[in-house]
Amino acid sequence: MSLYDDAVLVLKGYEGQDELRQSYLDHLAAHPDGMWKACHAGHVTASALVIDPERGRVLLTLHRKLRMWLQMGGHCEPGDATVAAAALREATEESGMAGLTLLPGGPVRLDRHPIPSPCHWHYDVQYAALAPAGAVAAISDESLDLRWFGYDEVASVADESVVRLLAATRARL
Repeated sequence: MSLYDDAVLVLKGYEGQDELRQSYLDHLAAHPDGMWKACHAGHVTASALVIDPERGRVLLTLHRKLRMWLQMGGHCEPGDATVAAAALREATEESGMAGLTLLPGGPVRLDRHPIPSPCHWHYDVQYAALAPAGAVAAISDESLDLRWFGYDEVASVADESVVRLLAATRARL
């Protein structure tokens, strides 16, 4: 199965956010290359909020280009077998942590957001990744900083998309 086919199956099985989910499916139907950064009409991305529920905190990255505190995530790559695998790969690369596991149940949320030219949209499929006990984070080249924030601190440092992702993740827990 191709990554494109996996994305369509994941989205068809995702419950909630019906209009937004349908816009993802419509985009992919209109753009067979919609999984890749080269699709300038917009493309699917995969992200994961790294969470440590035992300590009530999440790991956010200060994105190098956007200069915003965000969850880990990014573009799908040809070696990604599934959207979930892309999210886990991105979370592992950007957090520097081995042993992350995705929260069961598939994506936690969808978030479509505009991006600078030449592209138009990121169709982000958002997961949550559980940090293993004792895991130590390491800043990647894509980050200016990497930091743990308590659940109650997230709204003061991150935008509404991250706040909504945290709320959906906590509801799933």
